Amino acid sequence: MAVTTNKEIIEKVNAGFEKNNPEVFLDNCAEDVRWIMAGDDEIRTGKESVRQFMASMGDAKLTSVDITSIIAEGDSAACYGEMTMDENGTPTSYSYCDVYRFSGDKITELRSFVVKQKTEGESEQAASA
Repeated sequence: MAVTTNKEIIEKVNAGFEKNNPEVFLDNCAEDVRWIMAGDDEIRTGKESVRQFMASMGDAKLTSVDITSIIAEGDSAACYGEMTMDENGTPTSYSYCDVYRFSGDKITELRSFVVKQKTEGESEQAASA
C-alpha cells in the first residue's frame, strides 16, 4: 500500500478548492481540525464549523489556484502561490500562504494568510486589506 505524503495531500486539497469542492479538504482533515485565518478573530474548530465557514463565502467562488511551492518537514507543511476568486462576476487575484499541521495523514490545523493583489489604480492601503 502506497503512503500518501503531506505534499500529495495538499495538492489534492488545493485541486478540490479550485473545483469548489470543500469536501475534498474535509475528507483529509481530523474531526477536530482548526482553521485560523490571519486577521480574523474567530478560529474555526471541527469539520462542521469549517464546512459552515466555507459555505458562508456566498457568491465568492475560487476559479483558479496556482501553487508556487509546497515545503514539507515532519508534521508541518507550507503551500504558497496565487489564486483568483470570482466575486459577484469580478475576477479578483490574491496571494496566499497556507501552513498545515498533520497527525498521520490527517490535517489537524490550517493557518491561512491571504492578501488581495493590488490592481492598477488601486491604492496601497486597499491592496493590503
